Amino acid sequence: MPVKGGRKLWGFGLAFLVVAMVGAAFAAVPLYRAFCQATGFNGVARRVEKIDFKPTDRRITVRFDTNVRGLPWTFSAEQVTKTVQLGKANLAYFKVKNTSASDLTGRAVYNLYPEASGAYFIKTQCFCFNDQKLKAGEEAIFPVIFYVDPKFAADSSTAGLSEITLSYTFYPAPDAKAPTGKKSS
Repeated sequence: MPVKGGRKLWGFGLAFLVVAMVGAAFAAVPLYRAFCQATGFNGVARRVEKIDFKPTDRRITVRFDTNVRGLPWTFSAEQVTKTVQLGKANLAYFKVKNTSASDLTGRAVYNLYPEASGAYFIKTQCFCFNDQKLKAGEEAIFPVIFYVDPKFAADSSTAGLSEITLSYTFYPAPDAKAPTGKKSS
């Protein structure tokens, strides 16, 4: 014999499950990004507020790679490579120019190669993941402050590496208008 109200209970349970799954889907991207930034997972640099160790004598080369997808912008690093000392803060500059006749908003994402270096490459200031609005013809300079944790030299997966590539790609910001004018790749 069926329990009275059992169908309502099933209906509420299924509705709750649907709402929970939709909420989890919306929360997944920011939670994943925070996890990757905190741990260096998937080649994503960690972000910290304070450097708590001393520089070492070991040096490596950081290569800067710049790309633009879906925006009529030019984007370049001030230096293509930079030799850095492990544990010492470094500053790199990136130049971006809107070559269109329209105001446009872009957002940069980054990645590191090899992926194992993500746990040791730490940015204390970065323009990535923030909307960057450039007026028609406007040029901007964006700084990145970073360091490579000295533990990089002791990890068996990174100890033999002599180069890290920090790659940025600018895309149209998710809520921005579609670009007009010439296309850039």
